[in-house]
Amino acid sequence: MLGRFTVEEINLMCILNTDSRTMLMAQLTEAMPYFAEPELVELSENLLSRLDKMTDADFTELGLFPEYEESEVLP
Repeated sequence: MLGRFTVEEINLMCILNTDSRTMLMAQLTEAMPYFAEPELVELSENLLSRLDKMTDADFTELGLFPEYEESEVLP
């Protein structure tokens, strides 16, 4: 499912709050006025458009952060 996103889009999503699609979209919209690079603004606009077209269920299935078994987590 992540195949629909570029590496840059995935990286941008992962530095923001990905608890929900709407929270991610809100944070991205709030941050955009502070982006100095036009390329980052364009990337954000494209990402917002893609996120807007998907459902919350689709977003949940993205698996932006892998789930680890408790024994795999370092102390």
